Amino acid sequence: MNIKNIHIGSLIKSKVEEHQISMERISRFFESTEEEVKQMYHANSMDTDMLLKWSKLLRFDFFRFYTGHLILYAPQSRIDNVFRQKENTLIFRKNIYTQEVKDFILDKIKTGTMSANDVVERYKIPKTTLYKWMKKI
Repeated sequence: MNIKNIHIGSLIKSKVEEHQISMERISRFFESTEEEVKQMYHANSMDTDMLLKWSKLLRFDFFRFYTGHLILYAPQSRIDNVFRQKENTLIFRKNIYTQEVKDFILDKIKTGTMSANDVVERYKIPKTTLYKWMKKI
């Protein structure tokens, strides 16, 4: 799974195949033709309402791929925290790393594509968190 470049249509298609859901059932659920469903499988992106419907039909949170992308490629900056502290507002932020994100990071380390220090530096994941993940494998 490539978290950097998400092709949502192919992810949906693989889940449909995994759950062995018939095209007839999908067409009825979306009130669309078989051809329109096949076009969705080729879609690089789609409307959030449509993605929500797919999530309900397949009982899988497809939004988590985008959450993982945001955690890795658009982390909250420290500048945002500094401004909030100056405004005397309460700061409570806890990163939630999905299993897909963890698997992606650990795969990079296992294959030797990145070292643990590279991961910490590039994705701003705390060392203690990363080493806990590595310890569990």
